[in-house]
Amino acid sequence: MMRVTVWNENRHEQKNPVVGEIYPNGIHGAIAAFLNEAGFEAGTATLDEPEHGLTDEVLESTDVLVWWGHLAHHEVKDEIVQKVQKRVLDGMGLIVLHSGHFSKIFKTLMGTSCDLKWREADDKEILWVVAPGHPIVEGIGENIQLEKEEMYGEHFDIPAPDELIFTSWFEGGEVFRSGCTYSRGNGKIFYFRPGHETYPTYHNKEIQKVITNAVKWAAPLNRKKPAYGNAKPIEKITAKS
Repeated sequence: MMRVTVWNENRHEQKNPVVGEIYPNGIHGAIAAFLNEAGFEAGTATLDEPEHGLTDEVLESTDVLVWWGHLAHHEVKDEIVQKVQKRVLDGMGLIVLHSGHFSKIFKTLMGTSCDLKWREADDKEILWVVAPGHPIVEGIGENIQLEKEEMYGEHFDIPAPDELIFTSWFEGGEVFRSGCTYSRGNGKIFYFRPGHETYPTYHNKEIQKVITNAVKWAAPLNRKKPAYGNAKPIEKITAKS
């Protein structure tokens, strides 16, 4: 059974009663719940746990890590970021959600500022599927409509995605690359934009379906890590005079 760890700061839920009402078990709890229903073995980890809940044992047993952060990106210890990065390069999948675009781990893996425009104004969002044959959008129609969401707008300072899965339009006129895939080492990464904490986005069945599909897609491949460094020839080298 595929093992998933859902990581969340769990700070908004403690500070904002609106968020606590929408997600009484935390954003991490809500996401883990529907992933467990989908047949994964999903656990959770939060910022204030020892080692942020991402001990060596947890990371080594995680096939796909789901990441949600916002208020406290700076509190995530660099040594934990390095461990997560190594696991991704070794093959662990990584799903980065919403404001996780500014997390240390995402910026480390992208190598850019990952900055963007934003606005909290109850914008309607339409996420258009621009890669209809991709497994991440299996079971999804031409678009997903969210009546209220936080706006993220271009320019989004990220490397060009390996694959662009969703493009969002917002009621205020902005557009945004809302679903982006990357490969880093042996690992697969999917950034998915929706999920502002004061909206019930992660209760939306279509959003749940995309995240579930993305976890399946990001699963590690059953292959050895490539060898690096000085290498012996695989064919005989014939010296030439």
